Amino acid sequence: MPKLKTHKGTSKRFRVTKNGKVIKRTAGQNHFNSRENGKVGRNKKSDTVLSPTVNRVIQITLPN
Repeated sequence: MPKLKTHKGTSKRFRVTKNGKVIKRTAGQNHFNSRENGKVGRNKKSDTVLSPTVNRVIQITLPN
């Protein structure tokens, strides 16, 4: 059976932690951030943990 290839688009957008959780960056950080209030700006800077359902799908596309 051939090796499983890593989905490169997924590997650029998601990270798997040591405990197996999948983390992604918050969307909407490129421009027009000066109009956001401080609370929204702070929340955009933090990474978000994905749900276990999506976690399973992402881990299939990231075999290594």
